[in-house]
Amino acid sequence: MSMSQAASVAEKALGGHDNDAITAQDVSSYDGPGTMKALCWMGKNLVQVRDVPRPTILEPRDVIVKVTGSTVCGSDLHLLHGTIIQLNKGDILGHEFCGIVDEVGSAVKKVQKGKRYVASFQIACGECFYCKRKLSSQCEKTNANTTQRAMYGGKTSGMFGYSHFTGGFAGGQAEYVRVPLGDVNLLEIPEDVPDEKALYLSDVLGTSYNAVYDTGVHSGNEVAVFGAGPIGQMAGVFALDAGATKIILIDTEPRLSFVKKRWPAKHADKLVLVDYKKLSFGVTNKATVVSKLKELCCGGRGPDVAIECAAGEYAKGWMHWLEMAVGAETDTSEIVNEMMEGVRNFGRCGITGVYVGYTNHFNIGTLMERGIRLIGNGQAPVQKYWEDLLQQIQKGDLDPLQMVSHRVRVEDLDKVYYKFEKREDGMQKVFVQTKFSAPACAGSPALTKY
Repeated sequence: MSMSQAASVAEKALGGHDNDAITAQDVSSYDGPGTMKALCWMGKNLVQVRDVPRPTILEPRDVIVKVTGSTVCGSDLHLLHGTIIQLNKGDILGHEFCGIVDEVGSAVKKVQKGKRYVASFQIACGECFYCKRKLSSQCEKTNANTTQRAMYGGKTSGMFGYSHFTGGFAGGQAEYVRVPLGDVNLLEIPEDVPDEKALYLSDVLGTSYNAVYDTGVHSGNEVAVFGAGPIGQMAGVFALDAGATKIILIDTEPRLSFVKKRWPAKHADKLVLVDYKKLSFGVTNKATVVSKLKELCCGGRGPDVAIECAAGEYAKGWMHWLEMAVGAETDTSEIVNEMMEGVRNFGRCGITGVYVGYTNHFNIGTLMERGIRLIGNGQAPVQKYWEDLLQQIQKGDLDPLQMVSHRVRVEDLDKVYYKFEKREDGMQKVFVQTKFSAPACAGSPALTKY
């Protein structure tokens, strides 16, 4: 069953709206003073920077933020490609942003106008079962979409700029954003931390940190990371902090060279790069990703841990490509199978890359027979980690700029999306500035105009 088919069944079963949840503001109803520039989804494989009305305060706990920094995430490409359902033409994208508070609602208690804050990509209420346990990404009150509940058996929190499937909240690839429940979903940025470092507390840092600690990387472990984008890169760094003795990054160029160049020099001997395009996919007597992992780790047994930081929409073989094209599945199982087959017996596999629906040809036999632990790391509860990670940045123990390759303008975001998609110009992670941004901090890439 395709995702669209599953969604249709779910909507008929449950309707499409949970009246107990906090609802989003329809972008078409924005009526604030003046306009702003924003990156809008206009259809499958089509995004545009447009002038749209600015958001306004709707609820007493709302905050309006002037955006000083946003970025483009690999998961944004799933929206570009139309993999995530329930996008409407004109929806504002972007789930990672920071900025200066421009306006606060009458019931806001902590957040102050004029101060800098970073927003978590998830929208939490701070009071439900999950929020009280610091599992903000699973908030029960901020996603009104019952289609997701019917498909998954439960819902995630609302998310900024990630379709009506996750609540329909306008995103941060814009000059202004409405932040619901601002006291819960904004973290103040200290004066000694520039936007270029604080921004990534919104998602990437917390997500990669969660991938390592939720999967269970321990001292002495050998770890394979599938996908050397920003999350995979930082997952490797955090795995080193957890005591890993070897990090195997599996991807292709130009990402592998980018990570090698930025890798901590004192741990250069612990990094192994595997270009999967130079391997075969199960051809007799030739190396595969699985056989390469066996060769590199634990005396032929394979790594202790594998972490998936790629995604399920990129098929390698023709069978999965065809099944996805005709709607027989939404996600390929190839990387998940490689992880399960590649790790040692009783090894652990964590899934952080986005998987949205259903897959075929899943090797459940190796999961059961060899005692593999398969862990869905979920949409990471970044609010659980962001204060500790901010302290690491302040102390100089964590430098988010190691993954940033470009600084670009919000006016150029549509062009940036297509370059990011094609991995042109060695693009890894970008910092998107607006007219409200401060001058670039030390170590930030120079501005590139497209």
